[in-house]
Amino acid sequence: MKILVINGPSVNMLGIREPKIYGTKTYDDLVALINSTCKKNNIFVEIFQSNHEGEIIDKIHSAFNDVDGIIINPDSYAHTSIGILDALKSVNIPTVEVHISDIMEREEFRKFSYISTYAFKTISGWGLSGYVYAIMFIKSYLEKVKEPAS
Repeated sequence: MKILVINGPSVNMLGIREPKIYGTKTYDDLVALINSTCKKNNIFVEIFQSNHEGEIIDKIHSAFNDVDGIIINPDSYAHTSIGILDALKSVNIPTVEVHISDIMEREEFRKFSYISTYAFKTISGWGLSGYVYAIMFIKSYLEKVKEPAS
């Protein structure tokens, strides 16, 4: 089983960016958590981060016929990017959306996510542990409904 974890704008600034909202753990801590969780569960993982919408779209397109599932934290692009939504729809790979903060408890404009209209699960407000939940959720889902792509 192979999954792609995509992180959008400013996720690379974890630990520095608004620690009262996002915590003090760094992006390196997040990458280590994802890698550790996947290793324990025999999941091959690729982790990608970009602050650029087009790069995220290109990465999603490159996942076609290469990964079994996508976990995406689109960050602010959740609320603005129909392009990322369309990219996810075009590759038709099972997708889980993750947000470190609880977007429903934040500013009004953050309460709608284009990505959640496609993702079969949205995890919001669990901090970095939301990624662990997303990994386990997508693993269980893929084991039930899809033959892994090698």
